[in-house]
Amino acid sequence: MRITILFLSLQPVWKIVFLNPKKQVDTLSYKTVSANKATVTKEWVLVDAENMVLGRLSSQVAMLIRGKKKPNYTPHVDCGDNVIIINAEKIVLSGNKTDEKVYTRYTGYPGGQRFQTPRELLNKKPEAIIEKAVKGMLPKSRLGRALFGNLFVYTGSEHPHAAQQPKTININDLR
Repeated sequence: MRITILFLSLQPVWKIVFLNPKKQVDTLSYKTVSANKATVTKEWVLVDAENMVLGRLSSQVAMLIRGKKKPNYTPHVDCGDNVIIINAEKIVLSGNKTDEKVYTRYTGYPGGQRFQTPRELLNKKPEAIIEKAVKGMLPKSRLGRALFGNLFVYTGSEHPHAAQQPKTININDLR
């Protein structure tokens, strides 16, 4: 690189001119990489929900499904992992939420508002309590509905996804 210094007047004013037009900055090294459906690497992850607090488990699982812990995270692309949760019936709710929290739904008919506590929901369908919590933490859009399809919740320690060879992770170790 050649440097030329010019004297423009009698006062000591300096102007430095860089003369090397062939030397270019490598612009490819400065580009932000945006993931798309073809470049995303999705993994299968297994999480054991035994004796885990519902809210803490759900927030970590939502982050895994969304892919926010990955270096190539792109907000408008499904770049998260497929998550399998086992032992859903052994989930724990902190405080008095088991009896005091209320899930509300509406049948669509007059007077059709129905209420359910987590204890009733755990007795009837234990997977639903985890699914409701994780779904509430995903975006409310087409992408969020597609991401929810990457969650698989099962009671007991058996699951039908052995062919995908999921890696077992401990949610408490994620940071």
